[in-house]
Amino acid sequence: MAPQPAALAVVVADELTRLVRRWQQLPLDQALAFSAPVRALSQRYAALVHPGLPLPDLGPAALPDQLTVVVYDALAAAACSPARVAADLRALLRELS
Repeated sequence: MAPQPAALAVVVADELTRLVRRWQQLPLDQALAFSAPVRALSQRYAALVHPGLPLPDLGPAALPDQLTVVVYDALAAAACSPARVAADLRALLRELS
């Protein structure tokens, strides 16, 4: 049986929480080094809802918040599936570990 949409949204929230916590633990030099993949994923989700509009570069401290906002925007617009988002977030977390 496939998970229900509400359960998948919980999975996305859990993956975002894990990613944000990991990001907050990174020293600044590591956060700077890992900024590109986080920005790329954020921009990819932003483009699903607002094509052609680049995300502003607000620095590494804002990246987790930007990612969270664009993920929820994309999900609310039904522009992507929660399962795909959760998988992308898990892959990004593995990259940061």
